[in-house]
Amino acid sequence: MYEINRRQAMVAMGAFLALAACSTGGESGEKKTGDDFSANRDGAMSDYAIGKQFKATTPVSFTILYNNHPFYPIKNDWLFWSELTKRTNVTLEPSVVPLSDYENKRSLLIGAGDAPMIIPKTYPGQETPFVASGAILPVSDYLDLMPNFKDKVAKWNLQPDLDTLRQADGRFYVLPGLHEDYWVDYTLVVRIDILEKLGLEIPQTLDDVHNMLRAMKKEYPDSYPFSDRWSNPTPGGALLNQILGLAYGAHGGWGYLNGITWDYNAQKFAYTGAMEQYKQMLQFLHTLVEEKLLDPESFTQQDDQAIQKLVSGKSFVISGNAQTLVNEYRPPLEKANPKARLAKIPLPIGPLGAVKSDGTSTRLENGIMISKKARDSKNFVAMMQFIDWLWYSDEGQVFAKWGVEGTTYTRDASGKFQLAEDVDFVGLNPGAPKHLQKDFGFSNGVFAYGGSTELLQSTFSDEEIEFQKVMNARKALPPAPPHPLTDEEREQASLWETPLKDHAMSNTLSFILGKRSFDEWDAYVQELEAKNMSAYINLVNNAYERYKKEHG
Repeated sequence: MYEINRRQAMVAMGAFLALAACSTGGESGEKKTGDDFSANRDGAMSDYAIGKQFKATTPVSFTILYNNHPFYPIKNDWLFWSELTKRTNVTLEPSVVPLSDYENKRSLLIGAGDAPMIIPKTYPGQETPFVASGAILPVSDYLDLMPNFKDKVAKWNLQPDLDTLRQADGRFYVLPGLHEDYWVDYTLVVRIDILEKLGLEIPQTLDDVHNMLRAMKKEYPDSYPFSDRWSNPTPGGALLNQILGLAYGAHGGWGYLNGITWDYNAQKFAYTGAMEQYKQMLQFLHTLVEEKLLDPESFTQQDDQAIQKLVSGKSFVISGNAQTLVNEYRPPLEKANPKARLAKIPLPIGPLGAVKSDGTSTRLENGIMISKKARDSKNFVAMMQFIDWLWYSDEGQVFAKWGVEGTTYTRDASGKFQLAEDVDFVGLNPGAPKHLQKDFGFSNGVFAYGGSTELLQSTFSDEEIEFQKVMNARKALPPAPPHPLTDEEREQASLWETPLKDHAMSNTLSFILGKRSFDEWDAYVQELEAKNMSAYINLVNNAYERYKKEHG
């Protein structure tokens, strides 16, 4: 579930993520909720607070845009729906949209003024195109209605992360999912039995990965040891983003976004595709391709082709995460080769050092836009309380993720969660007749994300928890500083950004695959320059300096 939703969102985060950031250094960008809600309190609780179960004082219903995942297609008889209504007195009315068409449909509905009140599965940055039209609410104006949201921001010191969402007016327009800590999931998945056969340790650095692939190639000369996936529609989606992007400090693939990277050494923004770090990342991959260690089809093939190569023994390394390891890689490989063993390895360390986050990383997850028309609803306050409880309270998050105690799960004396014996999820109860997502509707990506590290890891296997321990011990670099653009600046930036990105992306593949020599790197940078690269970067850096001067 998670990796597919994240993949689509990464691809579609659009042109505005880094450009949308603006901070007020606290809550000065928010209105204190002195708004007159006298006509909007039907169903609202007068004593709603942290730790209090939200229950509307009269039955209410809210429309919601629903991202229908093919792995667990929506069912009207899910326990999730009936139990939610029982606990909250709220009935949700979903407008169901296939996952594959979600972003397009969302844009059309918002543009036509037909969007439901609650618009979830919106990643930070995806809200920006709808701000100028006034079609969505500046949700930061209404945080006083959301005690659980405010409590987690304060408790987990999330204000700097939240500030990255602010638009030039100092407000933000999406309620993000909130993580207590950074969550690293994507990495390389490696055939551990092959490592043992070759007498190799699990690689710690990119140099170790290079040496591992060389040893695999020597033992299996007819193979491409590394054949990758997640390249459609974005070549090198995960590989150039988190796996190598975090190692070098210059994200490609899904993480390229609008091509802006905060350069910690220079203390200013740079154009990603022209950075020395980006060049080094491409040189590393080119070397792997040149030595026939990395399958050149990695950047064009469908996911199923890459998985089939792994399963058939034609390759031994692939990008992956916890769910793909359990759901997509291990089952077919075990059938084909019962002795084969796969594992996620900690992200290989590169020039940036042992880090778990950099300037492009935040602890924010996909979240919720609110349609402007919701503000005029007689149930607006009740709706904001409901959202706060379901998505941001400890109790609501446990309900959305685990379901109903005694039916889908139990907890032991120490509070540890255990799935009911007849329920499976992410391979925790293999062979169980029922599935937490498919049969009950819980751990649904529309409702279950964010939360404490303890809750996040409550569905992790012991193996995954060990992986997380290694990653969490690494350093977190702070998010890039705010650099808000005015509407006019953003319009200009968008005109420059697309041709720059298109040129950088096509040349990225040319350099990796050897179709263009690195001797031509300077010429390539000049080509970017001819497409207004410096003007674009100057616009961003001037916005950063302006913000710093105004807010310190």
